[in-house]
Amino acid sequence: TDNLVLKVVSEIHDPVTTTDELIPSGETSSYRSNPIGLAEFTLSRKDPAYVGRAKAVRDGEFPVELGIDEQKTTYGRVVCSIKPGDGSAREQAASCQRVLGGVANIAFEYATKRYRSNLINWGMLPLLSDKNDFEVGDYVYIENVKELIKSGAKEFPATVFGKEKRQITLKMDALTESEKEIIL
Repeated sequence: TDNLVLKVVSEIHDPVTTTDELIPSGETSSYRSNPIGLAEFTLSRKDPAYVGRAKAVRDGEFPVELGIDEQKTTYGRVVCSIKPGDGSAREQAASCQRVLGGVANIAFEYATKRYRSNLINWGMLPLLSDKNDFEVGDYVYIENVKELIKSGAKEFPATVFGKEKRQITLKMDALTESEKEIIL
């Protein structure tokens, strides 16, 4: 849709978040061909309450209290962290978030190009922020996101609805034409 509202369902303040912390290997190997079952393990080592919060957003009601046009706005959830995606190039680190209603990640930087590419390949925005000052329960609203993506914008003005309402600018490294198509 034209606009995007994201509910923060996890905030990770560790300097680096590995793909194994995003979706553990080992005990989950029998679920590799079952994305819905595998998603139940997402962030289980880092934020055990994540899956429940993500499902609540995925299956929940649009936040009408924000006064945003529901008909023109996609509602999803976002994980905010410092530097996610270090380690193996496990695609499931992104796909499991998407299965649970993920629409974006917000990070200070991405540990690998592969993790960023995996987010894009699953239709998620790899957004950047100069600060990791989001809290679980905050909403991040980006107006005209569809047009910004189409135009190749690198800056995304946003409103954070949290303890107080504030304006921020999120960034995103340039997308190729095919990456734009995937996300759109």
